[in-house]
Amino acid sequence: MTPIELSNPVYSDEDAARTHIESIRWPNGPVCPHCGVINDGIRPLGGKSMGPGWYYCSSCKDKFTVRMGTVYERSHLPLHKWLLAFRLMASSKKGFSAHQLSRTLNVTYKTAWFVAHRIREAMADHDPEPFGGKDKVVEVDETFQGPADDIFVNGKGWQKKRGTASKRKIVSLVERGGRAKSVKVEDLTVKTLKKVIFPTVVLDSTLNTDEAQHYKEIGREFTKHESVNHSQGEYARGETCTNHVEGFFSIFKRGMVGVYQHCGEQHLQRYLHEFDFRYSNRIKLGCDDSERTTRAIKGADGKRLTYRRLNIGEAA
Repeated sequence: MTPIELSNPVYSDEDAARTHIESIRWPNGPVCPHCGVINDGIRPLGGKSMGPGWYYCSSCKDKFTVRMGTVYERSHLPLHKWLLAFRLMASSKKGFSAHQLSRTLNVTYKTAWFVAHRIREAMADHDPEPFGGKDKVVEVDETFQGPADDIFVNGKGWQKKRGTASKRKIVSLVERGGRAKSVKVEDLTVKTLKKVIFPTVVLDSTLNTDEAQHYKEIGREFTKHESVNHSQGEYARGETCTNHVEGFFSIFKRGMVGVYQHCGEQHLQRYLHEFDFRYSNRIKLGCDDSERTTRAIKGADGKRLTYRRLNIGEAA
């Protein structure tokens, strides 16, 4: 696919933006989002009262646009601004803040914040292909995000709890040379980790972890389980390491601290979708900024995110 530069009219002209999105969503012609009819029986609607971009389905007798059934359905934001937002978030390695998006798109902060979360929903892969396989290595590790809970200490006042027990817990799986998947979890028990790892990684894979006890029982289920002992200063032993998942964490943490700075716990999983998406569609895997943006736009199809559901948060 020919790269689309930021000077392209799709990022400034509404008709060009709509045509571009239609070509991505409907490469073989319009598809009715109401009944699924393709091409036959679908005709464009004309007239000034309707505006451009409307279609009529003679099968279900209903009308639609390319927005319908996507994260930008019922949005008043022009499509060319949606496209620019997709491009900026897809091509910024450590993220693109809502404040910066607000200034770039010339919209309110609230609009930019909502747009960013809708794009994260488009980036989410809710049914990924299994990781690993014969002769493939999957690295698994956990990290912690956000401040610890406050506790009152006599004579010292309110202080942060020591340790990581009250911090938000994240488990990430990285297929070496491939994709990443991250899940916010409530605890790091074997039962919880099994629910994350077993549906994602095929059992004939090689599992690489650190020395944590909760991975030992899980590792017995795989063809091979190898670990490194970080507590003794061991970070690699031949091909055995968790350096790839640690590298993913470094990108995630720099983004969350340096770009986003504040993240409500109910929104954390969507931020993880965003970082997973960019990592799984990176340059090393042959995906440039334009292709990554196109894949994100394709992911918008069939997804909706209302303001009410957004504030409730997302279950992992």
